[in-house]
Amino acid sequence: MFDETDAASPVPVRIDVRRGNPTDEELAAIVAVVTEAYAAEQAGAVAAPARRPSGWQLTRRALRTSIDRRGGWGGFRG
Repeated sequence: MFDETDAASPVPVRIDVRRGNPTDEELAAIVAVVTEAYAAEQAGAVAAPARRPSGWQLTRRALRTSIDRRGGWGGFRG
């Protein structure tokens, strides 16, 4: 296991070696490669621009209230 704190990152880097016995240079190389790949991925990850509402969305009205059906047809006096 190898722990190293990068000066640019406040989070410590943790690497668990499962097999073999890597040298300090090999560990430094893998930290550099993974850090660069992460930085490239982070730079490319941008939020999609906010979509403007369509014409249909701009002109839609609120739903009307429901009809009171307790009175039935008795209220009609043609």
